[in-house]
Amino acid sequence: MMPKIVDINYFKDGKIENKKFWQRLSLKPDFKNKTILDFGCGHGSLAIEIANLGAQKVIGVDLNDNLINFAKENLDKNFPALKNKVEFEVVDLLKTDKFKDIDYIVTKDTFEHSSNLDKILQKFHQILKKDGMVLAGFGPLYNFYNGDHGRTEVYLPWFHIIIPEKILINRLNKKYKKNLRKIEDLGLSKYSLRDYIRIFEESSFEITYFKTNFSEHPLAFIFNILSKVKIFEEYCTYNIYSILKK
Repeated sequence: MMPKIVDINYFKDGKIENKKFWQRLSLKPDFKNKTILDFGCGHGSLAIEIANLGAQKVIGVDLNDNLINFAKENLDKNFPALKNKVEFEVVDLLKTDKFKDIDYIVTKDTFEHSSNLDKILQKFHQILKKDGMVLAGFGPLYNFYNGDHGRTEVYLPWFHIIIPEKILINRLNKKYKKNLRKIEDLGLSKYSLRDYIRIFEESSFEITYFKTNFSEHPLAFIFNILSKVKIFEEYCTYNIYSILKK
């Protein structure tokens, strides 16, 4: 099957976003001879890049079989020299014990979709080696103006958190003949900024890096200023970049 143009373009855009990922974390580890797990690997651009940086093994996992199928086909066709170093799998990490002795876990734009983040971090801690690290960057957060990622189909800023959830869900069920019960059924996490901080602090990890609000958007400086004001912080913080160490 020929890859869709949208998938090809998304993979190409991913290579651009990877550069921002490392810049925002202020860290690009030496992956040489290391084993890496890419959690929520999507189209596979980050996994491919890490393999090219000398990793011994890169495992990309995702729940979306369409994305994994693209990643596999793209690997076979365009990166055959990496086939012995990279593998992509449809895996629910919480339902498998097949991974262990991981040096680094990277995860880009995934935690904002994970409604059981505390359990995911527990699993990360189990499979990482001693002194292993989680490198995470994600957003927009749900309480930001576009934090629903367009999935509620309410396109006015912040209205997805103003309109009662029941109304949003009933509207989508009626329109698409679905049986959604809650926002999380749309693949969204409703965690607040405070929730993320609490979950990170209550995990078994040491938080070695935690910063928010990275963006090249021309209005980003306004959100940065407003996020410093307590009453606006929750609604003007759009992303998080963090490093967790075992």
